[in-house]
Amino acid sequence: MVNTIIIATLNARYTHASLGLRYLLANQGEWQAQTKIMEFTIAMRPLDIAEQLLIGRPRIIGLGVYIWNITETTALVALLKALAPDVVIVLGGPEVSYETAQQTIVQQADYVITGAGEVSFRQLCGQLLHGQKPLNKIIAGEQVPLAQLTLPYTQYTEDDLATRSIYVEASRGCPFKCEFCLSALDKTALPFELQHFLAEMDRLWQRGLRQFRFVDRTFNLKIATTVAILDFFLERLDAATFLHFELIPDHLPDALKERITRFPPGSLQFEIGIQTFNPEVQALISRKQDNAKSAENIRWLREHSAAHLHTDLIFGLPGEDLPSFGAGFDRLMALNPHEIQVGILKRLRGTPIIRHTEAFGMVYNPQPPYNILRTDRVDFDTMQQMNRFARYWDMIANSGRFAHTLPLLLGDAPFARFWALSAWIYAQVQQTHQIALPRLFVLVHGAGQAVLGIEPSVLEDALLQDYAVTGQKGQIPFLSEARKNRATPQDGGKSGNQRQLRFLN
Repeated sequence: MVNTIIIATLNARYTHASLGLRYLLANQGEWQAQTKIMEFTIAMRPLDIAEQLLIGRPRIIGLGVYIWNITETTALVALLKALAPDVVIVLGGPEVSYETAQQTIVQQADYVITGAGEVSFRQLCGQLLHGQKPLNKIIAGEQVPLAQLTLPYTQYTEDDLATRSIYVEASRGCPFKCEFCLSALDKTALPFELQHFLAEMDRLWQRGLRQFRFVDRTFNLKIATTVAILDFFLERLDAATFLHFELIPDHLPDALKERITRFPPGSLQFEIGIQTFNPEVQALISRKQDNAKSAENIRWLREHSAAHLHTDLIFGLPGEDLPSFGAGFDRLMALNPHEIQVGILKRLRGTPIIRHTEAFGMVYNPQPPYNILRTDRVDFDTMQQMNRFARYWDMIANSGRFAHTLPLLLGDAPFARFWALSAWIYAQVQQTHQIALPRLFVLVHGAGQAVLGIEPSVLEDALLQDYAVTGQKGQIPFLSEARKNRATPQDGGKSGNQRQLRFLN
């Protein structure tokens, strides 16, 4: 079969299966048989990607462009136009939907569809294949009622279901106006017809899918719909079931709580965006959030459900300084979520956050991912240190590898103590990546004593418990000399990790 049209994107990882490409393919109408999905990763060389795209001599190549692949896709488009100038390059996706004309990649491509692409891409392909040249290079995507779209779930292959993350959506859009988010531009959240959606989920279930990752921005906005979806999965629940949802933190009525308590450990994960607990900052960025109710609900979820809680904070918001962020971090930490993701503010193209740039001295990285570099309240050095704090927090706290040690590290002042720990570790290694796990244990051991004042034997006891479950072989790297001598039996020093642990018991 000749693939006249290729739709492609560069994913962050192979395991990420693009929902957007599958929507385009499902809605290609008469051109579907001539259209092929090709997915790559940002780790691949643009030259190798160009080679694969051009093998079948397509006439049209559509590329999905996002903040995580804009650099690599720009290089790819330049290669494609150099190698095959007659191939029509069509761009789409959030990164090229706003501030469009000024972008290098747009100048290189033939057409750009901004916003929704399912209908407009099909129409553009029809025009091009019939020899008609559209009047405009930049085409505003046609937003049609969701009921007119063909759902994309049959486009997931058996290999996708077996090896990749599968994304689904019961609704599109968001009624909230948080200015750092592209969803601030939505008028409201629009639901797909519920029974049709559930029928599609049942087909995926019958094909063997057990891990469903919902991309809805406001999954628990309409509780009747939320309950119906949870009931659907409760009726089919088995040991392999895993569901991921984004949850509004201050909206958790009793009917939803009751369903949540029915899910066993390992089956339910909630991503909960707190972003900031500072009311003045929330007002500045048009974020409506009942902080007391949010805290109450997170506490309830932690104490009365088996759901895994992944919570989010954003550093660098207008009007927020380091002490304010630290206070919010400590407040969230006291609620004991399983993870706290510390994100650095990014100026996504098109988001209203730009209106605060001058008033709050906000300087952003001109290169992707457009992260904040400084504000009038946070200087560049502090911003850099927060980047390191976030990375080390992922490695030490969010990883779950230091379950016994972490309470000692954080004490009664989690943010201040981990800030000191992260500064000390960076001073030793001058890096935040490619730190081998044994070395990380050594660094935590050193920081725990040098800057946090933890009694060595107590610290080592906790580290030993954590190290024992890592599966590392050989000598334990972080013990003090006295402890090493006590741990070594009379066998010429050939004892391994498990034997050392036995001697220390």
